[in-house]
Amino acid sequence: MAQVEATTERIIGAEAETVFDALADYTGTREKLLPGHFSEYEVREGGDGDGTLVHWKLQATSKRIRDCLLEVTEPTDGQLVEKDRNSSMVTTWTVTPAGEGKSKAVVSTVWNGAGGIGGFFEKTFAPKGLGRIYDELLTKLEAEVAK
Repeated sequence: MAQVEATTERIIGAEAETVFDALADYTGTREKLLPGHFSEYEVREGGDGDGTLVHWKLQATSKRIRDCLLEVTEPTDGQLVEKDRNSSMVTTWTVTPAGEGKSKAVVSTVWNGAGGIGGFFEKTFAPKGLGRIYDELLTKLEAEVAK
């Protein structure tokens, strides 16, 4: 099994603290940011960053649906880590200042991919597909915090 990684980033016209707080707000803002690839969203514990337990289904392709149950931690300032209890998938959100009134938001997801020919295709195409999904989410995030 090879590790698969998808990373997307964006400069957002809002302070880093504002962007981070929006991402960490699982009971309010986060659900509004999710593109149509996400369904069955439910906060099961917490709701504000560290200690949150959130569920959703992620339909990356017409045939590939992941049932995700994510434990959220904040290991460092400006960082949210979502570890899926149902798979090896880990998504890390990092928000840092990027000049006056701006921030850089980076989302990186890693997981253990399949082996063989299926693993080759997963490693080749999954990062691009997930990148498009996260790009849409970051567009919605920017629209939300730049109000």
